[in-house]
Parts: sequence; structure tokens; C-alpha cells
Amino acid sequence: MHLTRFEINAARRDARFLLASPQRMHAAVLASFPPAQREATEHGRVLWRVDERGNHTVLYLVSPFIPDLTHLVEQAGWPTTSTWQTRPYAPLLDRLERGSRWSFRLTANPVHSKRKSDAAERSQRFGHVTVRQQEAWLLERCERNGFVIPDGFGKEPDVAVHGRRIWRFDRGKNTVTLATATFEGTLEISDAALFRRTLTHGIGAAKGYGCGLLTLAAAT
Repeated sequence: MHLTRFEINAARRDARFLLASPQRMHAAVLASFPPAQREATEHGRVLWRVDERGNHTVLYLVSPFIPDLTHLVEQAGWPTTSTWQTRPYAPLLDRLERGSRWSFRLTANPVHSKRKSDAAERSQRFGHVTVRQQEAWLLERCERNGFVIPDGFGKEPDVAVHGRRIWRFDRGKNTVTLATATFEGTLEISDAALFRRTLTHGIGAAKGYGCGLLTLAAAT
């Protein structure tokens, strides 16, 4: 597995065009790999996330194969001064141990399934839209993903929800509505093997649209 960081030049028109639609960004990310390398493997799958912090807009990408982001540099970067950085993910994955604590960041698509009406035969996914619902969604999924969120200030779970957004974008002839939220806080690994799979396969739905990639930093 590999972790890639690419800084987007958000002042460019083409960059803003990509950032306005997860569908367009999804296509640009997949174009970083030949067709045979776009499918999930036993080691992991392509996951991506765009972080916007102040004047910096950064694309993070985890993938089984090394990407070629030349087209993104030309379209949405700084072609003459900066490209991208890719490094092996294994050194970090190998360091993960049960009981270790990390700061984390995750953009996800918190959803629940229910029938649209009593007469409906199939259930549909509906996005959680309140902070409380979105936080509960993550806390319910910690154990199955190999980690727990310890208590922080005031004995509340050490996680903050921000960057909440409703996306609407075209996919073919249809319009997709997507609710996303970004989670930041501290986690403790409870099952190292399961947690490694979480980092390489993602959490939740809408992974093709920039959701599900959990990244780590040293806990402060």
C-alpha cells in the first residue's frame, strides 16, 4: 500500500471545477491508475480525501499501487514547481499496536438504512444530518473497525465533528445527494489487525466519493 499527498492549487479554474464535484474528483483519482490497478485487492483499495485548511487544499490518496498524478499536476497543481509525494504505507501499518493512541482525521458519509415507506420493498440509505447523529454513527462503528475513542474533556468522547456538508452533483442523468462530515480526535487501537484493514479498506459508504479514508498522526 502507498500513501500519496498532492497539494491542489485552488486558485486555478480547473481545480475549482474538480473540487465542486466528488464525481469529477473520483474520475480524476481513478485516472491516476491504469484500468487493471483500479479495483480493490486483498491488500486494500483506492481511498481518497480532500482536506481544506486555510489556504491549503490537499488531496490524500491511499492505494495498492503507486499513482501517476501528472494529469492532476497539469490541471490543478503547480506544474513548474511542485508535483506530489508518495511513500510506502507499510512502515506505519507495521507500527500499529493494540493500546497505542493516535490523533485521527476522517471524512465519512454517515448514513442509516430504512424503508422510504411502509409499502417499499427495499430499504434506502439516508444521511445523518445532525452533529449528534453523526457522532453516534462513528461511535457505533469503532469496535468493528478495531479502535475505540477514549474520553476527553468532561468525560465526553474525544472527537469533534465539523466540515458538515450536503453535496449535490450529477452522475450521468441522475443527481446524487451526499451528506458528509469530518471527524477529528483521538483513538486507541483495540485490534491491530482489524485496524490495519480499516486504514486500507476504509470506513462506511461513498468511498469512491472521497469518504472513508482515516489518516493518523502522533497523538499530542
